[in-house]
Amino acid sequence: MWKTLAAITRNLTLAIPALLALGFAYGLFVDAAPLKALIAPFTFLMVFPMMVTLDARRVLEGGDVKAQAMAQAVNFGVIPLLAFGLGILFFQGSPAMALGLLLAGLVPTSGMTISWTGLARGNVAAAVKMTVLGLTIGSLATPLYVKALLGAELEVNMAAVAAQIGLIVFLPLAAGQAARFWMIRRYGRERFKAALAPRFPVLSTLGVLGIVFIAMALKARAIAATPEMLPAILVPLVVLYAVNFLLSTLLAKSMLPRGDGIALVYGTVMRNLSIALAIAINAFGEQGSGAALVIALAYVVQVQAAAWYVRFTSRIYGPAPA
Repeated sequence: MWKTLAAITRNLTLAIPALLALGFAYGLFVDAAPLKALIAPFTFLMVFPMMVTLDARRVLEGGDVKAQAMAQAVNFGVIPLLAFGLGILFFQGSPAMALGLLLAGLVPTSGMTISWTGLARGNVAAAVKMTVLGLTIGSLATPLYVKALLGAELEVNMAAVAAQIGLIVFLPLAAGQAARFWMIRRYGRERFKAALAPRFPVLSTLGVLGIVFIAMALKARAIAATPEMLPAILVPLVVLYAVNFLLSTLLAKSMLPRGDGIALVYGTVMRNLSIALAIAINAFGEQGSGAALVIALAYVVQVQAAAWYVRFTSRIYGPAPA
């Protein structure tokens, strides 16, 4: 079973479109409303495992201060405003879709930030710190950004959104870190890293696929009635990621050493779409299903873009030091 799940995790570029298609078919022919009862368990399955593998203590380590400051400046000073602007430009009259794009731009970094940085031979320690900082700041800032930028078009209950973020992010973070501490103490750090930690990302993938399926099923009939919806969503997503990659690469090349620069790129471009998806579908009611569809499609763009960027890393930054 674990090998099968690991294979699915390695092939999200195929798995997510497949689940989107299955969700679409299901939603067309079956009443998808009862699936809402599965949102909470799939949310937990999506978020908790990634918190177990996150070593939050790494954020206290020194070094790479410049890269960390630049990453957070891009993550919270540039990308949310870019996402908001694209939402206004492409989703006029559809605040739910604009919300999805904004949420995709608001919560930076995920476990994939660390994985892709490692594959590109970047500074993994810096990527871990960016992940912890980005997740924490993004979770605290999300209600404020949504209220300030979309409060005129959406009914935003700040207390309710903050409570959902507490349940979706900080409670699993505390529980995940406690579980991590117990497993390391019980089995030793080396066994945890070698045998136990690799199993958690595949569990998180199951949660992601479940939520993607539900989000698509809930919107299937609306999409069937307006088939131009999907390409209309993909265009601003492609623009968002293209600008993000270009900006981060220019900053990395001009201002940082190779390893820190690669960490900066993946620490700003890889959005925590799992958290964004959970917030959308749990905290925004009916508006959330439309927002969740945008975020589900962002997975397709993000994973493809990250994979291609690894292929060109040596051309952009030169060969990795031996």
